[in-house]
Order: sequence, then structure tokens, then C-alpha cells
Amino acid sequence: MDALCGSKFWVRSGALGLGKLGAVWSGRLPSRGGRTVPGTAGAHLAEPPETARDAEAGAQRRLEGDSNLSLHTDNPDLTPCFQNSLLAWAPCIYLWVTLPCYLFYLRHHGHGYIVLSHLCRLKTVLGALLWCVSWADLFYSFHGLAHGWPPAPIFFVTPLVVGVTMMLATLLIQYERLRGVQSSGVLIIFWFLCVLCAIIPFRSKILLAMAEGRVSDPFRFTTFYIYFALVLSALILSCFREKPPLFSPKNVDPNPCPEASAGFLSRLTFWWFTGMAILGYRRPLKGEDLWSLKEEDCSQVVTEQLLEAWKKQQKQAERHKALTAFGKKGSGEDEVLLAGHAPSQKPSFLKAMVVTFGPRYLIGSCFKLIQDLLNFVNPQLLSILIKFISNPSAPSWWGFLVAGLMFVCDMMQTVVLNQHYYNIFVGALRLRTAIIGVIYKKALVITNSVKRESTVGEIVNLMSVDAQRFMDVAPFLNLLWSAPLQIILAIYFLWQNLGPSVLAGVGLLVLLIPFNGAVAMKMRAFQVEQMKLKDSRIKLMSEILGGIKVLKLYAWEPSFLKQVENIRKNELRLLRKATFLHAVSVFILICTPFLVTLITLGVYVLVDKNNVLDAEKAFVSLTLFNILKLPLNMLPQLISNMVQTSVSLKRIQHFLSQDELDPDCVERKVISPGYAITVNSGTFTWAQDLPPVLHSLDIQVPKGALVAVVGPVGCGKSSLVSALLGEMEKLEGKVYVKGSVAYVPQQAWIQNATLQENVLFGRTLDPKRYQKALEACALLTDLEVLPGGDQTEIGEKGINLSGGQRQRISLARAVYSDADIFLLDDPLSAVDSHVAKHIFDHVIGPEGVLAHKTRVLVTHGISFLPQMDFIIVLDNGQVSEAGSYPTLMKHNGCFADFIRNYAPDEVEEHLEPGRAALGDVDEEDVLLLDDTLSNHTDLTDTEPLIYEVRKQFIRQLSTMSSEGESPGWSVSRRHLGPADKAVQVVEAKANGVLIQEEKEETGSVKMNVFWDYAKAIGIGTMLFICLLHVGQSAATIGANVWLSAWANDATMDEPQNTTTLRLGVYAGLGMLQGLLVMVSAFMMAMGGVQAARSLHQTLLHNKMRSPQSFFDTTPSGRILNRFSKDIYVIDEVLAPVIQMLLDGFFNSVSTVVVILTSTPLFAVVIVPLAALYTYVQRFYVATSRQLKRLESVSRSPIYSHFSETVAGASVIRAYGRIQDFITVSGAKVDINQKSCYAYIISNRWLGIRVEFVGNCVVLFAAFFAVIGRSSLSPGLVGLSVSYALQVTFALNWMVRMMSDLESNIVAVERVKEYSKTETEAPWVIEGSRPPQGWPSRGEVEFRNYAVRYRQGLDLVLKDLSLCVRGGEKVGIVGRTGAGKSSMTLCLFRILEAATGEIRIDGLNVADIGLHDLRSQLTIIPQDPILFSGTLRMNLDPFSNYSDEDLWQALELAHLSTFVSSQPEGLDFPCSEGGENLSVGQRQLVCLARALLRKSRILVLDEATAAIDLETDDLIQATIRTQFEACTVLTIAHRLNTIMDYTRVLVLDKGTIAEFDSPANLIAARGIFYGMAKDAGLA
Repeated sequence: MDALCGSKFWVRSGALGLGKLGAVWSGRLPSRGGRTVPGTAGAHLAEPPETARDAEAGAQRRLEGDSNLSLHTDNPDLTPCFQNSLLAWAPCIYLWVTLPCYLFYLRHHGHGYIVLSHLCRLKTVLGALLWCVSWADLFYSFHGLAHGWPPAPIFFVTPLVVGVTMMLATLLIQYERLRGVQSSGVLIIFWFLCVLCAIIPFRSKILLAMAEGRVSDPFRFTTFYIYFALVLSALILSCFREKPPLFSPKNVDPNPCPEASAGFLSRLTFWWFTGMAILGYRRPLKGEDLWSLKEEDCSQVVTEQLLEAWKKQQKQAERHKALTAFGKKGSGEDEVLLAGHAPSQKPSFLKAMVVTFGPRYLIGSCFKLIQDLLNFVNPQLLSILIKFISNPSAPSWWGFLVAGLMFVCDMMQTVVLNQHYYNIFVGALRLRTAIIGVIYKKALVITNSVKRESTVGEIVNLMSVDAQRFMDVAPFLNLLWSAPLQIILAIYFLWQNLGPSVLAGVGLLVLLIPFNGAVAMKMRAFQVEQMKLKDSRIKLMSEILGGIKVLKLYAWEPSFLKQVENIRKNELRLLRKATFLHAVSVFILICTPFLVTLITLGVYVLVDKNNVLDAEKAFVSLTLFNILKLPLNMLPQLISNMVQTSVSLKRIQHFLSQDELDPDCVERKVISPGYAITVNSGTFTWAQDLPPVLHSLDIQVPKGALVAVVGPVGCGKSSLVSALLGEMEKLEGKVYVKGSVAYVPQQAWIQNATLQENVLFGRTLDPKRYQKALEACALLTDLEVLPGGDQTEIGEKGINLSGGQRQRISLARAVYSDADIFLLDDPLSAVDSHVAKHIFDHVIGPEGVLAHKTRVLVTHGISFLPQMDFIIVLDNGQVSEAGSYPTLMKHNGCFADFIRNYAPDEVEEHLEPGRAALGDVDEEDVLLLDDTLSNHTDLTDTEPLIYEVRKQFIRQLSTMSSEGESPGWSVSRRHLGPADKAVQVVEAKANGVLIQEEKEETGSVKMNVFWDYAKAIGIGTMLFICLLHVGQSAATIGANVWLSAWANDATMDEPQNTTTLRLGVYAGLGMLQGLLVMVSAFMMAMGGVQAARSLHQTLLHNKMRSPQSFFDTTPSGRILNRFSKDIYVIDEVLAPVIQMLLDGFFNSVSTVVVILTSTPLFAVVIVPLAALYTYVQRFYVATSRQLKRLESVSRSPIYSHFSETVAGASVIRAYGRIQDFITVSGAKVDINQKSCYAYIISNRWLGIRVEFVGNCVVLFAAFFAVIGRSSLSPGLVGLSVSYALQVTFALNWMVRMMSDLESNIVAVERVKEYSKTETEAPWVIEGSRPPQGWPSRGEVEFRNYAVRYRQGLDLVLKDLSLCVRGGEKVGIVGRTGAGKSSMTLCLFRILEAATGEIRIDGLNVADIGLHDLRSQLTIIPQDPILFSGTLRMNLDPFSNYSDEDLWQALELAHLSTFVSSQPEGLDFPCSEGGENLSVGQRQLVCLARALLRKSRILVLDEATAAIDLETDDLIQATIRTQFEACTVLTIAHRLNTIMDYTRVLVLDKGTIAEFDSPANLIAARGIFYGMAKDAGLA
């Protein structure tokens, strides 16, 4: 450098300056002529030689006199050599260093080229001009050399370096254009550095010219200012972005993400998100406002990447396995020894994730490293600032420089940290998306044994819970290396400051780690226990909602209410413990930094008398301890998250390593000529560890044949169909299936889509073929009554359709597919006899639309067998007989015996050997008018529970009035309709939908919701909590002010003999602060639990008393959501959020108060800063609140579609639609990702802006401290600035918590909404109770009775007057929509009278309480509802009867044999919905309930459509004997059961059409005669 600059002085002075404050300050140096010599930059410095010589001589003298002149002057400057060399080279070095990596990046990331624009031309021209200016300088130096005054070598090197760099920058502009770069970050930084480094010479040259009164070197003076103007222009131009590339793929996207085309600065500050923030502020955001995803974020792309990495892992594991096996073969005798040394290598899902997403994570980690290092700059700057304040002789510019550096350092931290979070969160989102995609793909190909091992719910959990865990833990992973780094650096700097005393504080921190860990573990244990209770409460609630009709009819609500309240009591007890524990952990959290500071400073001053605590030591240590607090607090949380995630990782890895179905199990290409299906010696099992289900099958099905598969229950009929589909595991033999396959499963699988989409199943619409399929499957009449025709949306699992309709849609799907082979697994059992006949004739049979196709039909329908080409009789998994119908009848085997026994004259009556399938045709349409799928996002929130819950909801639907019968009607044999009727029809006609979509909350939450929650906590409690926060803030400020005063003792040179007093008061104030925090946390916990208790109780009591109509029009998913999600938020989320919001608020207020008191000037900026903060906060809260809502709304469909897919996997595979379903799932995930992505960006957008406000607070606190330094003590400045350094976090946290509070307080709004709905009449009216033993006769009288379902709807029963005498047996019949169901609903006051009255034994039922009425009536419903619990509880929930009574009832209900065979007896556990009992047994349990009650009036909703013939006979016989003296009202589905009744009531359009004995009615040849004739009874 000596040689370069031509002067020892420049180097030495430069070096000296560099050593101080990290930069070079050199005083202006008088030369011999009294002039000062400034520095110059770039190649613009060389002066005539005499000037340089003068400067050198003068400086040499100065240097010897005062080496510190460069720092201790009011007018600092850098030395000319430094300006000319390092300062000028800095931008050039930056560009040369970054260039190789940048060129490599550009080479691999081309986006098509950009057409040469005016902007690009201008930038190129500027670059060329800069090159010219540099070369002009270089030639000027040569000119000097030629004319005898040679300049120093630096004047040749710098212009050359700068010139070449400018040429490079110009070429880079063009290369970027060719690679499609619209905004170059590399060049923006380069131009910015050029401008920054030119500012110092800019000032120096002007000062020099002013001092000399002339410009000493006009040429270089001019070129420098031209250079400055050009680099400034280049910087400004580079901030504008170019047009999009010309040949980039055509962007057909209607709403592309602006990030792709955003400029560098816009990306750095997330400015490109501002448009959405403004839109979200103006109006609530909708789904269509969200931007499309970038290609690299799409589900399909990331899933493929992860899948590829996972497959590589699997291949490696297989290779390792093969090598191990080979090794074992090779060394037989050493096998035993080697076995222990060669563990089988499993494929690692973790490695696959690291390979796929590691690089992105690494970039985020680099940002984190920079931020961690920057974090420690501010304490050093604070130290310098306090020293500056302590030294009155220090020049002012020091202070301003430090304040400026603090601001710059904070801004750099803000930008870097937000870029880190952006990378990490977007990477985590991609990871979750990929995991969901991989699990979805796997779920479509797992074997049935795997499916049996894990339920649908568990597999859905892998996707919802476990995948989410990875997303949650990803942001913390960097703490694994970052936390130790921060701890080590903090301890190092503290040691520098306080010496070994720091070990006392660090020791305390280390001791607290296991304590925090123990508290965390205990809280987790509470949480697990609480989750179990919560699950059981939700399960019970779901059952209550599912069976609410039954509870009302039996008057059982109090018993179930008590059960829920008992669970809730235990849940709240645990919650209270957990919240107390939380309060303790908050106390530790707040006290830790304080205690550490106290102990460290205490040890420091007490160990050695010479250790004086001054402001610098006190407040720098305080700042470092604050930095240390975060990693130490986060480590326990990180560890517990890691443990949870490792469990999730194992679960996912286990699932992905499970066996897959063998695609080659069924040979699809070759087959013997003339055959469609052949099985040779086939033996099949469901799982390798289970015995075979089908043995030694030899089957040959000719092309175009109609084959029936028959046999007793459990003989393997459905298994045979599965084996042909390749769903079973083949142990031996061969299966050949030639041609495309259509499959109709026994339980129809219906998608949550429109009816048309279900039939088309992904194929294009051919109107003729579609119409033909609907007609053949008897669906046209259904379309007439469905609100939207074939565009009606069908609910999950087809819950707004009857069983028969579902089966017919499933069949229509097969017919439309036009496949070669049709595998039909008992599709006729779910439909009514007429319909079965119609379908057989028009679809399956020899004359049907599938006449020329190969059909394999599993059936119980005896009447169809004569028309079969071939019959296969299965028994115990083997073919016992096979042949045509006549052949088998001649053979006189078990088949022939069975046919003769079960085929009496009226074959129609016994269509299904295992089931009595006839029923009232009308009732099917009941199910047609469901809500047309209420709001499917609601349903999905409660996952698989819903089906059972909603099943009961459907039964309420009514029937349409219609003249004459038609094969389109069928019976719903699964759905209860004890007596349900047709409100829905009327509404459906009026509105098209029965169930209105749930209002999605938009806009800000109303204040009265906050008020409601405050009241639930207790207004006094809330005020007291606020007061405690005020007290805590005052104690904190007091402690720190005291510390500041203590630190000032050192500056006043007072003897520190008051150390003990100082330490004692400081400790006392700190302890007071901790105590107040703990009390406020306890109070908040108590208040939160109190609010949770009262809100849940009001909701529960209101729901139990809601009228049936509420449950008819509200999907149970929606109600269940209130009890699960919303109550969870009220239980566990709201109170901590409010607590943290108050913390943040009082922290921020404290900071402002401290800064204002120490530097009152701060008041000038407080208003604009507060305005900016409020402005940003309002934009953010409005937008993020809605994004969060959109995210939760779009999450449900992913899981519901997944559970639907898992349930229908065999159908999807049979039709070959796997890829389509993967695409649909990907699309649903992408919709969810859009709102997630926008939400992540909204947080970064907020982070940058709020932290900017916080950084301004730091800047102004330091700035005003410098201005007012004469009146401020160092302690006060330390206090003010250390507070300011913490404010950024407090402000950021406050906005987040405000947003969280707004998002979560909605739960209170939703719970309140359902706590205020209308309730039914009182259960018991004390002053008006019926007499003991009422009703004694059982006489029922309707007087001028009329009823409507709800206000504003038509009457469904009009002016009904009739009297049923005690002991009479009355059948109630009528066409669809006549009002049969409504009559029984009125009897139980499920519907209340519009006019008229019902009298039982002369007592008006409207005058007594509902429970007094309902407990005296008995109903045997159509769909037998059981609740999970013991059999005893299901029979007698109030424990009113003795064991003898229960056994007697079971004996009469023909159940005693079964129950006594169970080890638990009466305590036999019934599963949810009674699923572990057969339908027949459940019906018998309902009969036993009726027998226990022994009431005088029995209502029967005859329900034998789902029961075998034997059970049916038992029920009829028991009713005839046990209820002989009772009044029996029967809604008749099958007329033959009421032909021996006393009288029959025929209803028509809500009025009495006929009422007489069956014989008289048949003789009268009226409506009843017509119905009897249709049923073959007249």
C-alpha cells in the first residue's frame, strides 16, 4: 500500500483510523500552506505533486503530535489513501466475489429473454458512460505521467479496477435480460455500495474546495461528480423492474402471484403483498382473491420430489437386504455370529425429507446465522453510547454515528430475520404438502390387512395431525445450533463485561432448565389426560345428537345431560390444574432474567470491593441477559416438539413402509378364448397371518354370461368379488380377468359431489347414454323430487339419500361406465321389491341394458335365479355346487332344499331370504329432500363421527305427495322415521335447500362479544387482572430505575458503601414484580376456567332443550363443532392470548413511559410512530383474520376427501381412477396452500413494518439521548435505550396477539349464538302434573287438530278429529306425504298444535310437561338407536328397574340367551350406535325397552325392512301377547301386518280419508283397497 499510495502517512494514518470504532476517522490535516487535504474516491484523487508532498510533510508532523486526531475532532474525515483505495474498491470486490455464484444460478434458472426495453437501454448507456469516466481518469493519469508529474500508482490501479468492474456490470445487465431477470438484487446492492462509498469523497471535495476557495484539480473534480451522478442514476433505475420475459410460458393464470414479477426491494420488504393487505382492509377477502401458487410450490411438484427421494431410500434398503441375505447364504456356519452384526436397514423417511427440502432450509439457516451475529452488535453499540454519554469531551458526531449504526444494525436484523422466516415457513408448508400427497398416494394402494390394522380415522390423523407437526416443528429446528451459539456468545460477552461473576447467573439458568422441563412434562401429561376426556365428551355429544330424536321420545335427556356434565367436571378439574401449572411457568419465565441479573450483579459487587457497578456494565449485561432469555426458554419447547415429531415420523414411516396391493395379482392381458373370467385353483386370504377365506376355486365365466353367486351369510360371496378385483392376497392359483371392469359394492360408495358427477365418475358426458343409465336404474323419479335434479349435491357418504337411492346411483355409475365385465355385490338387497324387479329386468337380466356384457351378481333374491345362465353356490369358501338353475334343482343338493323351503306361493313376499324387504314404498322419498348437503365443510370438521350422527338427521325428512305407484320408489331400510314427516318438502320447494349454509364470519368482531366473554370471566376479575399488570409494570420500571440510580453512583464517585441497600431494594422490587405476574396469571387462569364452565353449561342446557325442528335443519357437524373446536378455544386458547396481549401492551407502554421520562423530546415522534403502528396493525388484523378463516375453511375438504377416498379405494381402483383422485386431492391441498401462503406472507409483511416502528423507537431514543447528553446521566440513557431495544418484540407480539384474539373470540360468538336458540316447552310443569297411574285406559282423542312444522309453512294435518278407544289396535296408512309420521310426532309433542288439541284419557297433553307426557308413552322406532355404554344403560338409563325386571324384559324380547352367553351379562358393552350387535338384536333391545315401560299406549313404526324373517316373527308375536291390553298405533309399511287390526286409519293430504275395520275398507273399494290390491292382499 505504501508503494500504491506513494506515501507512508496515508497508510499509517489510514491504519490508525481503521483500528478505532471499526472505521477510519482522520482529522483535516493542515498542510504547509494552511490548506486542509480531504480524501477523494475512485480514480478522482490525484493532485499535482506539490500538494501531495505538502500534505505528507504536514501530516507527518501532526501524526507525531497527536495520533488520535482522527477521532477527537468535530469535523472527521477519512484519509485520502483510504478513500482512494479500499473505499473505491469495496463495491468492485463485492461484485467480483458474488459473480461466480450468481452466474452459476443464472445459467440454471432461465425464464426466457426480455425484449430490449428503453429502461434496459438506459441502464446499459449509464454503465458504458461510467466505464468511459473511469477510463478518462486513467488516461488523465497517463497524461500526467507523460508530462513529468507522475501520480501515485493508486491513480492507475483504481480507475482500472473501477473501469473493468463497470464494464462487467454493463455486460451483466444484458446477460440478466437474456436470462429473463426482471429485477437484479446483485446489481442493486452493487450500485448502492457505489453511491455509499462515493458519499464521503463527495463531502470531502466540497469541504476542500470551500477551504481553499478554489478547485485544485478541475478535471478530477468534474469526473468525480459526473461519476457520482451516474451511479446514483444507475441505482435509481435498477430499482425499477423490467417487463416479463417474452417467451416465458403463456400465463393463463387469472390471478398470478405478484411475487414472481416483484422487484428486489419489493421482495426484501414484502411490498408486493401490500395490494392484498389493502383489499383485505377494504372488504373481507374471498377465496377467489387469493393468488395462484408458484409452480414449485404446487402439490403435484413437491409430492413427486419427495416420492422420488423416498423410492430411492426404499431401493437402497432393498439392496442392503439382498446383500445381507446373500452374505448369510455365503457363510452358513457363521450365520449365528453374523446375525447380530447385520441389522436390517429400513428406508429412512427423514433422509428423503432432508434430500428434498434440505437446500431450501439451508438458505434459511444462513439468514439465521447472520441475524444471530447481528443480535450481539447492539449491546456493543450500547456500551459505546454509554461511554460517550459519560465522556463530556467526546465529539457529538460519535453519538449520532452510534445511534445511526444501531438503527442500521436493527434494520438489517429485521430484513434478514424476516427473510429467514419466509424461507423456513414456505419450506415447512411445502414439506406438509408433500407429506399429505405421499400419504394420499399410499392410501390408495395399501392392502386390506393394512387397512384393518389402521382405521380410516388413524390414517386421516397421519395426514392432519402428523403432517402438521412437521410444519410446526420446522421453524424451531434451527434452534438446535442457533440456541447454543447465542448462549455461548452471550456468555462470552458477559464474561468480557463482568468476569467470572457471570457464572453465577449462568448456573442458575442451567439449574432452571430441568425444572422447566419437569413443568413442561407435567403439563403434557395433563394435556394427554384432558384430550382423552375431551374425546369421550365429544363422542358422547355426537351420540346424543345422533339419537336426539330417541332421547326426546323416551324422555331420556336428563340422564345423558348428567353424563356429559360429569365428564366436563373432570375435564375442568384437569384444566384448572394445567392452568395453575402454566401460571407457575409464567412466573419462572418472568423471574428468570431478573433473578439471573440480580445474582450476577450481586456476586460481581460483593466478591471484590474494587468491582464498581457502572451504567455500562449494568445495562449492557441486562441487554445480553435479555438476548440469552429467548434461546433458553425455547429449548424445552423445542425438545418436547422434537419428541412429538419423532413419534409422528415413526408413524408416517411405518405407514409408508406397509405392504401394497400386488398389481400383477390378476392377469389382465391373456385368457382362454371365449372366457371373460377364469380362476384356476385359487386360494385367497385377507391377510398373510389370517387363514384363507376362499379355497381351491376353479371358476370359468364365459363372455356375456349372467352368473349368480349365492350361499349363506359369511360363505365368501363378497370375498370372491374382491379376489376378482385383485383386492385379496393370492396364496396360490391364477386369476384371469380380460377387459375393463365395473364394480358395484354391497354398501354403495357415494362421493360428496353432484348426483351427475357420481354417475359419470370422471368420464365425459354422453347425454343419451347418461339418460339411458338413469332410466334403467329407476333414478328419473328421484330426480323429480331432488331439489336440484341431477345437480343436487350429495352429502358425505350419501347421507342425504336413502340406502336404495345410493345403491341405484352406484349401479348407474357401473352402467354408464360401459365396461366389459360387471361385478355386482348384492346391489338388490338395499332396494324395495318393485325396484329390485325393475332393476333386474332393465339392467342386469337377460333383457336389460347389460344383456351382452359379462355379469357376476351376488344375490339373495330367489326369484331372479331361474333367469341366470349359471349359478355358483358357495359354502365355507368353496364352490359346493355350480350349474344352471334347472341342473341344480334336479341335483337335489342343499341349493334345491333351500329354494323349496323359502319360496312359498307369494315369491314377491320373500324376495330376499335373509331379509323381509317389502316396505311402504312412500317412505323412500323421505330421504330425498335432505338439505342437499348442508354445508359440507361443516360436516368434515368432525371427521368420521358425522355419518352416524347425520344418519338420524336424514330420517326426519318427509315424503312428497304423489299419485300412483312407480318403480322409482324404494324403502329406506336403514333410516329411522318413527314418525317423521314432511316439513322439508315444503321448504325444499320454497328454497331448494332445507339447510341454509352457515354464515361465515366476516369483518371485525362486535364489541359485545368481548363484553360477553369479560362477563363470563367476571368484570371484577378482569379489572383486578389489569390492575395487577399496572402494578407489575410499575415494579419493573421501579427496579430498572433503581438499577440506573445505582449505576450512577459510580459516575458521581460516591463510595459504594450502600451496596447492600441497593441490592436489597432491587431484589425486593424484582420479587414484587414476579409475585404480581403470578397472581395475575392465577386470576386469569381461574377466570378462563370459570368462563369455559359457564359458556359450555349454557350451550349444553340450551341444546338439550332445543326442539326437534332445530336438529332437523342444522347439521349435527355444525352443532358438534361448537362443542369441540369452539369449546376447546374457550378452554385453552383465549385466556393465555388475553394474558399475552396484556403483557405486550403494558410492556410497550412501559417502554414509552421510560423513554419519555428520560428524554422528553421523544414526545415529538411518538404521535407519528403510534399512527404508523396503528395504521399497519389495522391493515394486518383485517387481512390476516380473514386469511386464517379461509385457511380453516379450506382445510376440512382435504381430510373429508381423503377419508372418502380411503373408504372407496376398492371402487376407485376397480374403475382405474387412481390418478384422477390424486389430482383432485392435490387441487384441494393447493387451495388450502394458497391461504396458508398468503398468511405466512402477511406475517412477514407485518414483521417488517412493525419492526421498522420499533427500530425508529431505538433510533430516536438514542438520538435524543445524544442531543440531551448534557442533562442526562449514563444510567438513565442505559435504561432508556435498553428498554427501546426490547420494544420491537413487544410491538410485534402485541399485533399478533390482537389478531389471534380477534380470530379466537369468534368461538364465543358462535357458542353464544347456539346458546340463545328457541327451546321447547318445559320438561315438567310443577303445578300441572298428571295424576298417578295416568293414562289408565289408553284412550287417545284428536279434536279439530291441525299442525304445521314451523311458522309460515302450510298445515300438514288439517282439522283432524278422531277417537281411539283404550286397547284398540289401529293401523295408520296413506300415500307419501299424507301425514302419517306427523300424527305420531304430534302425540309426543315433537310437533306442537296449530289449533285443536290431543287428549289422552281426557287430559289435554298440551297442559302437562313434556317429560310427564313422553315417559308415559312407548315407541318402537324403525331404526334401532343404541348408545355406547352398557346394555343396562341402554335399557334403563335412570336405573329405575331391578335386574329381575331387566332379565324378564330380555326374556320376552328373545334376547336373554344372547345376553346370558356374554361374560359381562347386563353390563355387556355396546359400541357406538350398537355396531357390535346385529340390526335384529338392536331391534330386540328396543322391544325390551318398550316391555320395561309397560305403558298403556304403544306406537310402532314398523321396521322390519332390515330384519330377518325369524326376528320379524318374534317381534310380531311378542307385541301381540305382551301389549294385548294396550292401545297400539302402527304406521304400516307392510299392510299384511295390520290386516288383523281393529281399525285402519287412511290419511290423505293431512285429512282423514277412511277410518274403519280392514274388512269394511276393502269392501268399500276406496284408497285402502287400492293399496291392498297393489300389495297383493285384495
